[in-house]
Amino acid sequence: MIAILRTAFFGFIGLTVVYVLVATYSRSVRREKLEKKFDAGGIEGDRDTYIEDGMKAYEHGLKHRLLWLVYIIPAVVVAVTVYLVNYQ
Repeated sequence: MIAILRTAFFGFIGLTVVYVLVATYSRSVRREKLEKKFDAGGIEGDRDTYIEDGMKAYEHGLKHRLLWLVYIIPAVVVAVTVYLVNYQ
């Protein structure tokens, strides 16, 4: 039983590292797109305000929420595998 808990703990830590890396990369890509869109022209106002407003919209958007699948999908796969191995 302790081995299962230890594996789950280290698995959670690993998934947290993956989540942080993917979230950082995703934010970076989104910020770069906003910067390029503003620099291309046609948008009036302050550049920093435009980018910050775009990042706030990103934080409440679907793409940001889908990052939680980094935790959900592996947990479901492990649960289904454990069920199929033990109860078939």
